[in-house]
Amino acid sequence: MAEQPARLAQLLARREEIARLTGPLFTGGIAGTVVVARGSSDHAATTGRYLLEMATRRPVASASPSIHTLYRAGVDFEGYVVVAVSQSGRTPEITNVLKVAAQRGARTIAVTNDPTSPLAQSADAVIELSAGDELAVPATKTVTAEITAFALLASACGLDPGEAAWSALPDQVEAVLADSGPAAELAAWLLDATRLVTVARGPLSGAAAETALKLQETSALLATAFTAADLRHGPIALASSGIRVLALAHPGPAASDVISLSAELARRGADVKIVGPVPGASCGWDAQVPESLAPVLAVVRGQQLALGLARALGLDPDHPKGLSKVTAT
Repeated sequence: MAEQPARLAQLLARREEIARLTGPLFTGGIAGTVVVARGSSDHAATTGRYLLEMATRRPVASASPSIHTLYRAGVDFEGYVVVAVSQSGRTPEITNVLKVAAQRGARTIAVTNDPTSPLAQSADAVIELSAGDELAVPATKTVTAEITAFALLASACGLDPGEAAWSALPDQVEAVLADSGPAAELAAWLLDATRLVTVARGPLSGAAAETALKLQETSALLATAFTAADLRHGPIALASSGIRVLALAHPGPAASDVISLSAELARRGADVKIVGPVPGASCGWDAQVPESLAPVLAVVRGQQLALGLARALGLDPDHPKGLSKVTAT
């Protein structure tokens, strides 16, 4: 976790190079973009879906790998950009889907920590994360690097937060890491919890899902992520059970919906905490960060919470029982 500011600074120093490599793949009237990922990488890709659809003004979809690997549906990818994300670059189905997409007309991009991996070797362009080895089983620095990579892709397509925002991001991450007290308080709030709902809307939806996963991985807490819109439907009935809810929000178009939903959930009986630089929050991050980069900071807050809770429970957050580093699917 502590390496993240330096690793992100290294990635951002290659911003122009990444734009030169990937920008041309989005030109010439693309039909849309498809992202392919699993696990934490899929949560980074969820943020990427929001950013790329706003940047390209073309639809962005998340692939269902089984359509290609099991059902062999013969999907036509002509005119699409396919972005495949894998920290190791060695998850077989992610590489196989990328290869199938390329054979059927796609322009392909790999986002990976290993430029020699099968995934990287199969793509037209590679965003090398250069995050260094992940020594813990739960991914941390590669996830924030993946989210940043998607922000860089969106920037190459026109959704650029500006030089000042890029320059400030590593220091903003450093500031969150240095401010561990609020996360410790949230960990104490969850110490006796058996269930948790995380919720967000817009680009922070991926961060809510990643926070839930980190708590599952490190503390075996049953945590489920929803978008604010989805939670307002049938799942809102969970509130009457007194369930704990962790809501992520950042100033922008989605913030008021998350805040109003949090109030509604509390009225219905849920125990709600808000995280983000918004009114009523337990902790947050720099409110000046553009919304496209806020998921990086939200994910770091989620990492802090997962670390704090695991330690409070006497668990080893680096080597959770029953997990391995690479899951072959």
